[in-house]
Amino acid sequence: MSIPAFGPLASLATAKDFRAKRISSWDTTGGNADAWPIEPGETKTLAEIDGPGSISHIWFTIASPDPHYLRKLLLRAYWDGESNPSIDTPVGDFFGMGHGRAFSYQCALFNTSNDEAGRLGGGVAMNCWAPMPFSEHARLEIVNEQEEPVHAFYFYIDTQAHNQPLPEDTLRFHAKWRREVPADGWTGKGSIWHTAEWHERMAGPEGKNLSDAGNYCFLEAEGRGHFVGVNFAINHLRPDWWGEGDDMFFVDGEPWPPSLHGTGSEDYLCHAWGMQNNAHMYNGTAWAEIDSGNHWGKVCVYRYHIVDPVPFTKSLRASIEHGHANDRSDDWSSTAYWYQTEPHKVWAPMPEARYRLATH
Repeated sequence: MSIPAFGPLASLATAKDFRAKRISSWDTTGGNADAWPIEPGETKTLAEIDGPGSISHIWFTIASPDPHYLRKLLLRAYWDGESNPSIDTPVGDFFGMGHGRAFSYQCALFNTSNDEAGRLGGGVAMNCWAPMPFSEHARLEIVNEQEEPVHAFYFYIDTQAHNQPLPEDTLRFHAKWRREVPADGWTGKGSIWHTAEWHERMAGPEGKNLSDAGNYCFLEAEGRGHFVGVNFAINHLRPDWWGEGDDMFFVDGEPWPPSLHGTGSEDYLCHAWGMQNNAHMYNGTAWAEIDSGNHWGKVCVYRYHIVDPVPFTKSLRASIEHGHANDRSDDWSSTAYWYQTEPHKVWAPMPEARYRLATH
């Protein structure tokens, strides 16, 4: 009698055809100085790994005097000798921690742990379990764009060394950070939400959006692959509800309307009637700045398409309205995650560190 192979634990009883290895910051003298310093302006190579293989787990924790280190340190990864990185994000945002804030949360791909939720520059453990395969070579780097050295960078990079070549249809992992501050909303920075003026303008042409031209775009990919998720870091620059923006996914250059069109930001994030302050396996609020009057300021929210990826054969453009019909002008940033063939589209250069810092 065979055992049905269902669920995330189904493969645990199956024999493995790889060798588990690890690259870490351990003190090779046998002492306890198990961390690496990184000088200002330095690009530090964490790992050079020969393939075929896959990264199965990454763990970081960092001691830095700069309170903005989670945005000023960059994580980059290169697969199979490419010159343009497939991962290019601030360290904190890669693990779902936007605004440079440290906090604890848990989901399918990531978890973080600290004792001072929401502290700017707080110490935190960061984990990623997204599989990252490569055929010939992998290189992971940290770029220090602080004006001060990183005192201690601790890390594990757990890998699988395969005995056979990867299947030909194996795709490469990608992660890219973007930001728009402020988003170009037609009501500007002032709050007119639910006023007579707002209702009048919503009933007119401004309140109807029949394209994604003015949306916040969080992914433009070219090639064959599938989208597996995104985290958003949003700072409300005016004191009312930031949501109501519809998500839109244009697959393979299709015309309007797109194959996937949503009904509101909290709906895309699988919540309802606003966002609730909870984190689930595939969706939720990782952290929110909430005052005594239950007013939300900065938020970090996410939606991971682990069981419902969005495939594309030529291209994918994914965007979301910033407020209904793009009426709001908030601070939006995001990290999108997807797998695809190489080469990938060449991205715009990462903004300088001072332009990545969180707004107040």
